[in-house]
Amino acid sequence: MERKITTQTATVLIVATMDTKGEETAFLKNCFSRMGIPALIMDAGIRDESLVPVEITREQVAESGGKTLVDVRNIGHEGESLNVMISGALRLAQNLYRKGEINGIISLGGSMGTTLATAVMRAFPIGFPKVMISTMASRDTRAFVGTSDILMLHSVCDLVGINRITVRILHNGAAAMAGMIQHPPEVVPMNKPVVIVSTLGTTEACAQRIRHALEQTGREVVIFHTVGAGGEAMEEMIAQEEIAAVVDLSLHEMADHRFGGDYDAGPLRGSAALEKGIPTILVPGNIDFIVTGPKEKAQKKFPGRIFHQHNAAITVVRSDPEEMETLGYVIADICNQASGTWSILIPMGGFSAFDSDGGPMPDQKARQCFTDALQQRLNENSRAQTFPYHINDPDFAQIVVQALDCFTAKQSQLKAQK
Repeated sequence: MERKITTQTATVLIVATMDTKGEETAFLKNCFSRMGIPALIMDAGIRDESLVPVEITREQVAESGGKTLVDVRNIGHEGESLNVMISGALRLAQNLYRKGEINGIISLGGSMGTTLATAVMRAFPIGFPKVMISTMASRDTRAFVGTSDILMLHSVCDLVGINRITVRILHNGAAAMAGMIQHPPEVVPMNKPVVIVSTLGTTEACAQRIRHALEQTGREVVIFHTVGAGGEAMEEMIAQEEIAAVVDLSLHEMADHRFGGDYDAGPLRGSAALEKGIPTILVPGNIDFIVTGPKEKAQKKFPGRIFHQHNAAITVVRSDPEEMETLGYVIADICNQASGTWSILIPMGGFSAFDSDGGPMPDQKARQCFTDALQQRLNENSRAQTFPYHINDPDFAQIVVQALDCFTAKQSQLKAQK
């Protein structure tokens, strides 16, 4: 989305359903006024009329979505009506952004308002300020945030009227937005080759050693936390940007997708780099467990299984030999369709901090089941190599870096020959 750069005072777009949030939106706009920041209100409400003047009317939003407001009101299904208003609001907001007329988006609402506004926000680039003040912000917000950088602010009480709670929350939301647009990050040209690395805390020691080694040789390292949305964001970045190499150190989301875990990144996890031909090192890090919620949930969902309570919110269930075998076949099938240079490095001493001597869930048999299945299914099984190290051993991190250096050296030679 190309954008015209203007020198005008930073302006905020407030996206709101003014039939239900008129008073609260007016207060929010007044907060910006007191801070010396102009704000535009986009009314995406459908039913009752707004009693507060707005810069972008609901009629304009509906028309931008391809229907008249009367048509939207006659749809008869709140979800379908909302989709029209989302489409229109998104189109109008992007137009303002392209013309350089807005510098941030803020909204306030319950489930419907949050669904509408965050759908608009997710279409904007990382770094563009986005604040969602919501009654939904204390629950799982992945459906709203997705792979974006939306700041979710919990309203604590319902966003109805101006009271001792809402006055503070709305002011703080405005202040957060003001801080972001008045103090934008310094734009520093990044011309280094980009290497993407995936990890979780249970492979963090390996990831950090790899990062330090790569940065010392002039590469920019972007690390993604493979908690579901992290893997999705990583796959998007690989598909959309110029990436020099990928070290997929944490394939855990593949397990959660197939076996009912919470960190599910979808069916395409692990495919973007291989399809694009980007030099890729795959390591079966963290596939030795499935993530669930509190212990009670884990015991109910996975009865009789070995588990480890990581903290009050997260319990991990040990992947059994059959599941590990399945993952070996899955990863082999993905690699068999790959183009470009890739390799699978397998640390037979353990796949995570949990799968280690002295750890809570070591299982050498399960590791071997994975390795046997992988090598059996791979068209080029020489690309899968085993090493007698644990994934967090310094020697294994060094092996990963050396393999990546070998890949990039070959790639440089090929470019020079062209």
